[in-house]
Amino acid sequence: VELKNNLKQAWWRAMVYDRDDVEGLDAAVLTHPQVLKYSGHEDTFSDPLIDCRDCKSRWRADHVESSRCPGCGSDNLTEPRPFNLMFKTGVGPVDDDSSFAYLRPETAQQIFTNFKNVLDSTSRQLPFGIAQIGKAFRNEITPRNFIFRVREFEQMELEFFVEPGTDEAWHEKWVQIRRDWWSSQGVDDSALELLHVPAGELAHYSKATVDLMYRFPHGLEELEGIANRTDFDLGSHTKNQSDLDISAAVLPNTESNAKLAVQNQQQKLWTVPYVIE
Repeated sequence: VELKNNLKQAWWRAMVYDRDDVEGLDAAVLTHPQVLKYSGHEDTFSDPLIDCRDCKSRWRADHVESSRCPGCGSDNLTEPRPFNLMFKTGVGPVDDDSSFAYLRPETAQQIFTNFKNVLDSTSRQLPFGIAQIGKAFRNEITPRNFIFRVREFEQMELEFFVEPGTDEAWHEKWVQIRRDWWSSQGVDDSALELLHVPAGELAHYSKATVDLMYRFPHGLEELEGIANRTDFDLGSHTKNQSDLDISAAVLPNTESNAKLAVQNQQQKLWTVPYVIE
């Protein structure tokens, strides 16, 4: 626990205390379903699930080799089907499907939905960031690989908001900043490797993602990812979408009551910032 706390404190110091352009946030764990609907989590945050008809065990499809159950060796398996990874919990005194929330699967979405609160209370101008450390929860089908795939874990996330058109330069800059930070923690730079995620494997919100990999004794594993999320996130959660020049493909949102955009004081134009995560 002391090692983890030291790492969290070092990250917070580098991201928040040592920078003049980042605000800290501590947001709620319980998440309204609409937030995760418009973020795309309800439709895309899933893993392929396979059942063994003989031993009744369940496995992620990519953990099944040679079409045989890892538990009993049977080939009597179901076809893969999507399994949503989010935990549901009831809200209020009556436990039914009409009143529920999700335990947040990541800390990022609360940063986006609190964007206007931070902007109004700090009068920030682009570029600036919002950082958060907190618990996240994912209903993994088969937790495994030590701490690399668990159902409850802690995340350290920074969402850095920039003017459209400057996003690619900021993405490259943050990749270098993060690599330098790991080196400053005593990690041998020769053990680090940058993985540029191929276009066909990018998340639905990503324009470009670079995974910072570490060469563990058992092989390469991801330490963190640095992604150019474009204007997808604020564009998904903002009201008055049709009045804003949103470049990402987002779900029409008629339920938001917050305008998640920044106004240029000289030109009086509203801009939905791009996000580097």
